[in-house]
Amino acid sequence: MQNPGRSRDQTLAGSPMKSLARDVSVPGSGRPRTHGLGYGWRSRVRPGLTGRMRPAAAGVRAHLALPLLLIAAITLTASFAPLAIHLSPLLVAAPTCAAAVAPTRFTVVMALTASAAVVLIDWHDGLVRSPLLPIHIGALLAVSGSAIAARALHDRDLRELTQVRAVSEAAQRVLLRPIPRTLGSLRIASMYRAATAHALVGGDLYAAVRTGRMTRFLIGDVRGKGLPAVEDASVLLGAFREAAHEHETLPKLAASLERSVRRHLAEMAERDPDSAERFITALLVELPDEEETIRVVSCGHPPPLLKQRGGVTHLCVDRPAPPLGLAGSTAEAFTVDTFAFVPGDTLLLYTDGLVEARDATGAFYPVLKRAATWTWCCPHSLLQHIGKDLDSYAGRHLDDDLAMVAVHRPARSSHSPKTTA
Repeated sequence: MQNPGRSRDQTLAGSPMKSLARDVSVPGSGRPRTHGLGYGWRSRVRPGLTGRMRPAAAGVRAHLALPLLLIAAITLTASFAPLAIHLSPLLVAAPTCAAAVAPTRFTVVMALTASAAVVLIDWHDGLVRSPLLPIHIGALLAVSGSAIAARALHDRDLRELTQVRAVSEAAQRVLLRPIPRTLGSLRIASMYRAATAHALVGGDLYAAVRTGRMTRFLIGDVRGKGLPAVEDASVLLGAFREAAHEHETLPKLAASLERSVRRHLAEMAERDPDSAERFITALLVELPDEEETIRVVSCGHPPPLLKQRGGVTHLCVDRPAPPLGLAGSTAEAFTVDTFAFVPGDTLLLYTDGLVEARDATGAFYPVLKRAATWTWCCPHSLLQHIGKDLDSYAGRHLDDDLAMVAVHRPARSSHSPKTTA
């Protein structure tokens, strides 16, 4: 009885495992997104990483072998057990275990294999003509059917989740377009991190537009969370990408964005009475190619950080305007502040998810103190360093969305000719 049981297990161990190996896939995952560091801290598995996946694949094969080992072990033990001890009901564990780790087809194969093993064990125990044999087989098939149905529902939900995840990733690429690594002479990196679990898009936003001989940036934070915040963010981003090419000065651009946000909120008020309480903090930044300056218009947004030879400072504006949705609709309502931005300097734009991150004791993240330890020479390395430092401080949990954009003006090469006006 031992040899036939082994040969049967060995026969069944081949085809299902090979077909299952073709079905196993590694879905893309997704946590915070960093453009310029590879599109996201959550990254898809690339073909070049096949070697790194081998340990995981070996673990999957070990789990799939467990149902077969259960059938073999129970069958072998039953061949040495006293006839009065019936072990065939234990075989129900094999298809149940298979349903937890394998696709539906493999679970069906395990259920049929376990049924055959029930017949072998009951034949060994002299129960072939006993009413216990159909009871044992019926119980095993009933439990197997429930496990297979549960597995089929799980596979369906997993397919739907994968499709929803793909749509969500596509929505983020449309809403938050990756900022190029370079715009003009500037080197840039950007990062986005949603606080909501499994979410890729939230209420924070950023964008960059190259217009004429200057580069303009927008970073903002929508009041609220969820789909209304995403909708507000999409309206502002679309308005900025269009209006940034049409207005010569930042105050005129800010006034145009204010009118767009107000129109949107007025339309939303018809179906959402709470829309009157919604607004967007925003920061508009302009970096001309021919000037070593930064021009900033703040609409209630946290001040950016500027790294120069003398250290790291906040770029605090003298008269910030109210957030968009609450500000004036004319250019006179917005004030431009100008700061020096020479070659070798780095600018960090961020949302309040950075300054409002807390540690286990509830203390806020000390941005200026921590900034002294960051690596500022490369914008990509800077965002990488901030992400790791923030995770270690807040315990990998943020209560708010976070967006950051790092802008670096490289030092002039001694061999490059000076440009003339």
